[in-house]
Amino acid sequence: MGLQDMSLPRFPLLKEEETLQLLERARRGDQEAREKLVNCNYRLVFNIIKRFEGRGYESDDLFQIGIIGLIKAIDNFDHSFKVKFSTYAVPMIIGEIRRFLRDDHPVKITRAMKEKGVQVRQSRESLIRKLGREPTVAEIASDLNMANEEVILAIEAAQTPVSLFETVGQAGDESSELIDCLSSGDEQESGWLERIDLLDAMECLPERERQIILLRYFQDKTQTEIGEEMGLSQVQVSRLEQRAVSKLREYLR
Repeated sequence: MGLQDMSLPRFPLLKEEETLQLLERARRGDQEAREKLVNCNYRLVFNIIKRFEGRGYESDDLFQIGIIGLIKAIDNFDHSFKVKFSTYAVPMIIGEIRRFLRDDHPVKITRAMKEKGVQVRQSRESLIRKLGREPTVAEIASDLNMANEEVILAIEAAQTPVSLFETVGQAGDESSELIDCLSSGDEQESGWLERIDLLDAMECLPERERQIILLRYFQDKTQTEIGEEMGLSQVQVSRLEQRAVSKLREYLR
């Protein structure tokens, strides 16, 4: 894809001296100079967005986000940086696009869950290099000192949701929508909805209480086993479990 494919006008490239003159004028409030700087750096933004192809976003949308980064670079550039304007602008543009990709998630998740997702991704990449293969959930959990369920939840939270009305099936075959492939049983639907509510509620618990609930109800461990694993007495585990359950009940009302 080229500039012409995005219907972008071709403006001449600026020499560094001309760029600096326009930047100085733009800093003094010259809108014409600011607009010329934007127009003549279309090619720079276009070359950057090509790095982000294949992520499910239209090039036009990414280009507009890149332009925002370019404008921020124009407004914040200072001659004292002693670097070429393009050298300063590139990380600004990339940062703006990455921020958009990070925040533009159709399902809003908590900051804590986002941070866990980053930890899980980094651990996975590190283990792939170390093991020479895709690590298991248990291996990632062990590496991060997390419960398996926490790792799974962090992975699932980072996934882009699929529409229930998306067509499934091979081309030429009789196709149907994803929702048609799901069970319509009220009991099953209620079960997974309640599980989602529960996992969401658990994010509100302190780390130690959440860990106890995960071990007690998701891994079927006894209070004594949990106490040995966490360095607590059975009485302490019981007290923390009761407190956590009370909080969950209050949250799920």
